[in-house]
Amino acid sequence: MLRTAMLLTAICWSTLVFAQGNVGSEYVYKQVGERPLHLYVVHPAQKGVDRPAIVLFHGGGWTGGKPIQFNDFAKLLAERGMVAIQVEYRLLDRQTKDPPVICIQDAKSAMRFVRSHAKGWGIDPNRIAAGGGSAGGHLAAFVGMVDGHDDPDDDLTISCRAQALVLFNPVYDNGPEGGWGTARVGKRFPEFSPAHNITADDPPAIVFLGTKDSLINVAVAKRFQEAMQKAGVRSELKLYEGQPHGFFNKEPYKSQTIGAAMEFLESLGWLAKS
Repeated sequence: MLRTAMLLTAICWSTLVFAQGNVGSEYVYKQVGERPLHLYVVHPAQKGVDRPAIVLFHGGGWTGGKPIQFNDFAKLLAERGMVAIQVEYRLLDRQTKDPPVICIQDAKSAMRFVRSHAKGWGIDPNRIAAGGGSAGGHLAAFVGMVDGHDDPDDDLTISCRAQALVLFNPVYDNGPEGGWGTARVGKRFPEFSPAHNITADDPPAIVFLGTKDSLINVAVAKRFQEAMQKAGVRSELKLYEGQPHGFFNKEPYKSQTIGAAMEFLESLGWLAKS
């Protein structure tokens, strides 16, 4: 009986998550051929100026997912006075082994679009974070840490750099020593792997990871944290015992990770203490 109840709960939760629609105001940030790419902005209820913002990228192995994964996070951040944006980006074909160039290009374009609209949206252009889960965590880390793979149509005078990173089991190490995504990037991993591009000017980061994650093991996450700290960059790692990949999407871990993310943003002075 208990097992059946748990299964039904899981099914109901899954249906709820995937039945959700986009939240926030819709904007086209880029046109690729005939296809418009959108982002969805959740503004605080009261107008303001110089607010912090966060640009969020969904997971899905660069081949799936939609910009609804962080709906709850976005709404809660807006309630605290932060502008939260979720991004639609082009996905890779599952049948190919292409590296995630188009995903990165779109992530950088979205960051530039947000920064170019900062004044109109009441955003402080010097306090724009990036966040994401899994492959979306890779994109968030990339726009904060790695140069290159810009869309050739972008205005490169507008910075795409994030000033803080909120990463949920991110695949930010694409190298051959325990990394993920090597099948797509191969020997080119130094171009794509944030973990192999750590420098002293990288933004502060917080990372959430389950200890039973089948894609990112704890040793990889600790290696990233140690390398960041050695470079003089603040890096926090929150481990959740026995939890698998994607654990942060479900309660009680959704609330726990969102709460810790907000505490991290409070510590940066981006959110007032609750």
